[in-house]
Amino acid sequence: MIDSAVTNLALSPLLPWGVLAPLFALTAAGLMLALWRRARGTLWRCVAMAMLAAALLNPSLVHEQRAPIKDVAVIVVDQSPSQSIGERQTRTETALAQLQDKLKTFDDLDVRVVRSEAGEVDETRLFDALGHAIADIPKRRIAGTILLTDGQVHDVPADLKEVSDIGPIHTLLSGEHAEKDRRLTIVQAPPYGIVGKSVTLTVRVDDLPEGTAVGAVPLSFSQDGKPPQIVDVPVGRETAVEIPVTHGGQNVVELSVPEMPGELSLANNRAALIINGVRDRLRVLLVSGEPHAGERTWRNLLKADPAVDLVHFTILRPPEKQDATPVKELSLIAFPIRELFEIKLNEFDLIIFDRYRRRGVLPTNYLENVASYVEHGGALLEVSGPGFASPFSLAHTPLGAVLPTEPTGDIIEQGFRPHVTALGRRHPVTAGLSGDVATGEPHWGRWFRQAGVMPVDGDIVMSGVNDKPLLMLRHYGQGRVAQLLSDQIWLWSRGFEGGGPQAELLRRLAHWLMKEPELEENDLRAHADGKRITVERRSLKPDTRTVTMTNPAGETQTLALAESKPGLDSASVVADAPGIYRFTDGERTALAVVGALNPPELQDMRTTEDKLASVAEATGGGIFWIVDHEDGVDIHRTNPTRDQSGPAWLGLRANGDYTVTGVNEVPLLPAALVLAVVIGGMMLGWRREGR
Repeated sequence: MIDSAVTNLALSPLLPWGVLAPLFALTAAGLMLALWRRARGTLWRCVAMAMLAAALLNPSLVHEQRAPIKDVAVIVVDQSPSQSIGERQTRTETALAQLQDKLKTFDDLDVRVVRSEAGEVDETRLFDALGHAIADIPKRRIAGTILLTDGQVHDVPADLKEVSDIGPIHTLLSGEHAEKDRRLTIVQAPPYGIVGKSVTLTVRVDDLPEGTAVGAVPLSFSQDGKPPQIVDVPVGRETAVEIPVTHGGQNVVELSVPEMPGELSLANNRAALIINGVRDRLRVLLVSGEPHAGERTWRNLLKADPAVDLVHFTILRPPEKQDATPVKELSLIAFPIRELFEIKLNEFDLIIFDRYRRRGVLPTNYLENVASYVEHGGALLEVSGPGFASPFSLAHTPLGAVLPTEPTGDIIEQGFRPHVTALGRRHPVTAGLSGDVATGEPHWGRWFRQAGVMPVDGDIVMSGVNDKPLLMLRHYGQGRVAQLLSDQIWLWSRGFEGGGPQAELLRRLAHWLMKEPELEENDLRAHADGKRITVERRSLKPDTRTVTMTNPAGETQTLALAESKPGLDSASVVADAPGIYRFTDGERTALAVVGALNPPELQDMRTTEDKLASVAEATGGGIFWIVDHEDGVDIHRTNPTRDQSGPAWLGLRANGDYTVTGVNEVPLLPAALVLAVVIGGMMLGWRREGR
């Protein structure tokens, strides 16, 4: 590009137009009147007035030195997941290289290449990328835009006026004609379900283009990586599928349909969702062996939660108590032991024995039922009082095989502060309790009684006097058992010596007993936040094993986990595509779902020109299939008022913008010439008038 010189006629009036316009009008009117009356000398006066008017307009020749400004052409490259199908990415990069080579031949053109966000998991947003690319460019400099994409663009402006003044927008499509695809869509899914019941999903399978397949296809669905179940679903119709909610917390459900012949991609043959399992009503049976100061603590804690149905019995009058009170004057409610411990025992989510001792109220066969309840998946919490050290201890009943300790017969009565053990700092029930410190005394109040025991089986997570077990947790059969070897946690609830985290501890304890996933002590889990997946492994013993990640495409990657907290190792990774990510350390498996349910990116992965046709029409652009132009599309620089595309060429408008680098102004009417003509014309007019 070279500078150019342009000469123009310019007017610089000596007086404002507000003054000149009336003056010119009055002068013209007077001269017209003189001509109409055939006054002598009028022609010479016209010459003089014309020269005077020209002088007042101050005409001049302006010579400008102009430096042309390059126009800007923008190439937007689609890097969404659908571009990775088949040869699309290869064709796109080849077409980009061809465009850049051809555009280099235009010395009046700058080229900007912008790529959409790589791995965008929900939508393809090319016009957002275009907007950022041209934000600093005046619209008069934009030559045009070329989109390299498969046509599945989800941010096409609804109002095409937004793009009508930025030059032609051309599209080069990277896919192939007549592509086929099968799509699985979750039409409706509840965000949560009741544990132990089923939820209904509505799914739909479509074979695209419509009419390419009929009949039914097998739908496979599984939960939390378990063996799948298979049902037949019709193609092109919505179908209801029942999914059981087996546990609280996140239930990851995977669904898939088989590949159809000649299918474009399997990415949308799969779908995944998370159903949060919640418990409808938590049924707790609390049996207090005798009235005591801490009994109200348990009752208040359990009754404070509206989701808890509490059945609480306190043995106020044991059978061995004999006095002279007439039976008719007793108003105590009979203890429905048969109904609770035989008929409805398995309906309870948690059973708590609080300072209970054998007094003949519960026969041995009912305690055997409780032991069987735990073995088959139930939850038992035993809070030991002085009776645990006596001959009437629960340890000497069928529940003794379930409990994690055996009594020594000692009751230790002295002040002590409960300590979280080293193992307890790794266990989710006691890890990070408010007031706990790694060294020294914890910042909570003292207790004053503890039962002496010998550990049998389980984990000691809290200790008391002389590091003796205070809180033990045990897996027994399919169920769980916790034993608190003191009846004085109520001191914390009363705020004695500052109190302690009794509510948090008991809440965690109950949730662990009921197998809530977030309280698992040996577990591998993964959760997604946008495109970032965090993998966590909780373990009671140090674990240095790596974790293998399998992405939706079946590719694997090894992750090394680092300890973030005692007992908790973690790592994070950025997902490059939507779908299900599977993590395993060889023993446990975790799943994470990335992307929105039914993301637009996976709704239709076929190459199409339909979505960008309106943009091309509004801006004068063209749509071309790369497979039809092996050597690339020809590029022309075009006049903005002419057509911007043809069957095998695309145009980039030549705006002709420039900057002025120098100006030279030459007046056309010198003052002496103006004065001579005006005076001469007036004198000749007077002379002609005097004859």
